[in-house]
Amino acid sequence: MRLLVVEDDDIVADAITRGLMAANYAVHRVASAEAAQSALADEEFALAVIDVGLPGADGLTLVRRLRSTGVLMPTLMLTARCTLNDKVKALDLGADDFLSKPFEPAELAARCRALMRRSSGALDGIIKLHRMRVDLVGKRLSIDGAEVGLTAREWLLLECLVRRTGQVVSKERVQQAVASPDHDMTANALEVHVSRLRAKLGDAAVIRSLRGLGYRLEEAKP
Repeated sequence: MRLLVVEDDDIVADAITRGLMAANYAVHRVASAEAAQSALADEEFALAVIDVGLPGADGLTLVRRLRSTGVLMPTLMLTARCTLNDKVKALDLGADDFLSKPFEPAELAARCRALMRRSSGALDGIIKLHRMRVDLVGKRLSIDGAEVGLTAREWLLLECLVRRTGQVVSKERVQQAVASPDHDMTANALEVHVSRLRAKLGDAAVIRSLRGLGYRLEEAKP
């Protein structure tokens, strides 16, 4: 698999490249957002490792550009900044995971593997989370092999969250996903749908409410 590394610091980029190549990945390294977009126009990559602090357009701007043009490739952001607001902003813009500097090469490789597994499942239309199996094409949820019936809005809610498992999804984004053209979704109504979906998921997965931020779907512990 070929990975794209977007990092302007030569020492850090060399360390990332060596670590990923040791994990049997082919690596193409560029030093700017503009060079990354050029590389992506020429070939496909399984995943991009992107430094937030790039010169010119930063890593968050790059992710926003990619998502706005329909690029679904998973992205792992590297940053020396590690505040909650930074993470929430990056995830809301479409980043898939965050790794703070300094980090161990083994953890970087492991996170890349996890993101690519998750991405592969989503592209095939099936997302598996321990006891849950979500068929995005057939619109079916099963837990421990038994199908669970969902209403249309419960399904829209689950789909919105499961595509971003482990990420904070803003309440505004969830409301937009669950609303219909002829029916706005109020905050109170959304909480009702979240509560009902929680009850149907039982202990197979956790939907956390994060005050002032949104929701996060978490895989249940094995």
